[in-house]
Amino acid sequence: MYKRILTVQDISCFGQCSLTVALPILSACGHETVILPSAVLSTHTMGFTDFTVRDLTDDIPAIAAHWKKEGISFDAVYTGYLGSAKQIEYVKNIMDTLLRDGALRIVDPAMADMGKLYPAFDMGYVNEMKKLCAVADIVLPNITEACFLTGTPYREAYDQVYIEDLVAKLKGLGAKTVVLTGVGYRPGCTGVVVSGSESTDYYEHRKIAQGCHGTGDVYASAFTGALFQGHSAFDSARIAADYVVRCIQVTQQDKDHTYGVEFERVLGDPIKEVF
Repeated sequence: MYKRILTVQDISCFGQCSLTVALPILSACGHETVILPSAVLSTHTMGFTDFTVRDLTDDIPAIAAHWKKEGISFDAVYTGYLGSAKQIEYVKNIMDTLLRDGALRIVDPAMADMGKLYPAFDMGYVNEMKKLCAVADIVLPNITEACFLTGTPYREAYDQVYIEDLVAKLKGLGAKTVVLTGVGYRPGCTGVVVSGSESTDYYEHRKIAQGCHGTGDVYASAFTGALFQGHSAFDSARIAADYVVRCIQVTQQDKDHTYGVEFERVLGDPIKEVF
């Protein structure tokens, strides 16, 4: 199934994350991938200092208008890191004007982790992200992001009831399917909760203690790539989770690679799974 997917997020010229991850993974999964950069950074912001940033917010409406004039449309919009509330507004407009019939709206509300918002964001941004999640077909938050979106106190220790409540609240925002990442009930394990209109399922996998920057972007991209090759949301979540684990494993072999995951070395893994 050859689909045209628009992904909207930033470009970090150095550092494996955002568009430099989404473009190759979606392409490898067999999809025409169109990019809309929200900003251009010299590097990502974790572990680097004095990086440069070019905000592209003001360019987005003109790009979208040109696409509309040319009759360009999409089978899906998949969003990652958006730099401002204004960008969220522009993305919603793109969803309303440039999607084909039956197209999907996939939102990774990349804005928080470990109980805290990223430094660039505040509750005003969270409130705008709620509006984007409300019109999404699929949302892919981690637990911290789910807590901010639903006004739920963040807990490092939790049980299944807590997670079920989070998922129910996310659905209450309007999202049709929730893919909640980083959910672990046992030591040494983590996993993904996938909740659609008919069922809620859980996929558990090994938790690797050493985290890596950009794994959320790898996950969301692999999930989207698998989904548009006809896999169910649950199977796409499983494929993406297994791929992220494999990426971290191979990166651990290279002690000097501290700024991202070497996803390219195992890019064949999701290709084998999705086709």
